[in-house]
Amino acid sequence: MKVAIIGAGSLGQSIAKGLLKNKAVSAICVTKRNLDSIKEFNKYKKTTLTSDNEKAVKNADVIIFAVQPRHLGKILEKLKYTINKEQLIISVITGFSIAKIENIIGAKHYIIRAMPNTAAAVGQSMTCIAANENGKQKVAIAKTIFSSLGNSMEIPEEQLQAATVICASGIAFWMRLIRATTQGAIQLGFEAQEAHELAMQTCFGAASLLKESGKHPEAEIDRVTTPGGCTIEGLNEMEHQGLSSSLIKGINKSFEKINQIKK
Repeated sequence: MKVAIIGAGSLGQSIAKGLLKNKAVSAICVTKRNLDSIKEFNKYKKTTLTSDNEKAVKNADVIIFAVQPRHLGKILEKLKYTINKEQLIISVITGFSIAKIENIIGAKHYIIRAMPNTAAAVGQSMTCIAANENGKQKVAIAKTIFSSLGNSMEIPEEQLQAATVICASGIAFWMRLIRATTQGAIQLGFEAQEAHELAMQTCFGAASLLKESGKHPEAEIDRVTTPGGCTIEGLNEMEHQGLSSSLIKGINKSFEKINQIKK
């Protein structure tokens, strides 16, 4: 399977790195106006770098668009006679609906919207996928691609905005929580690098526990909270200061903003 990634920003590069690392494709072509900024990809075999989108699209089985939303319309207009109806079109662009893509290139194409996150670079993305009527025939191919970068889930398109907040913006939310834990560890006397490792591995361990056990977070919390102990004391203080409320409010604010971007 030959893949073209149109637009090698942070997300486009993360997808490319994940696909190459996991040997999920036979060849990959990555496009960007400034090729010097992605020259690290030259070390990978069967990888082509170009600033010519038409050249990238012609030989691809799957075309992944990862440009900024304001650029996609013009790019599709230029490529609509180059793209053929056998190619799978995947957009990972926020707020650009399947209907808008169909209006430019036609509804007969296989069109899928996907929302991975930057953890694709290390094979740990959570990707949500939605397809047009024709695209449903090739959802399995999209899931194969994105499952090689972590986990994937098919959802209705109307839920993609919310999925973007939880999964893509969510990476930043969790990074901030890890940073805060690191700062707390430094205050308790650990060196910065030690604190970072402690916070990072503990976060990874918590997520791994839930994934392996299938338990609700509260069930795992109950295992480490003893009556009158230090864990429940800390948890209660965090809740008094609005930890859960702040997270939920932040998620909702992010969702409001993404809907403004869509409009």
